[in-house]
Amino acid sequence: MPTVEMTSHLYRFFPQLENHTLRVPSGSVAEILHAINDQVPGFIDYILDEQGALRRHVNLCINDTVVIDRKNLTDQVQDDGTVFIFQALSGG
Repeated sequence: MPTVEMTSHLYRFFPQLENHTLRVPSGSVAEILHAINDQVPGFIDYILDEQGALRRHVNLCINDTVVIDRKNLTDQVQDDGTVFIFQALSGG
């Protein structure tokens, strides 16, 4: 089962995930995110926009590769993969 890791900033919104190894069934990024949402209701609303695409401020990598399909989330995650979810930083 793939492992999901995220930046500590996201734990502020989802404290139940902190210090918890999150494992979900392998599949597409969309399936992975829905599996997380099943465990932590409301998670997907923070990560995806109204059309179901990754929000602009959210980045997602599978192992060392940035997810290519930000709209349909069809990139596949293998059983031994790690999904990294993090927010883009901006400022000025």
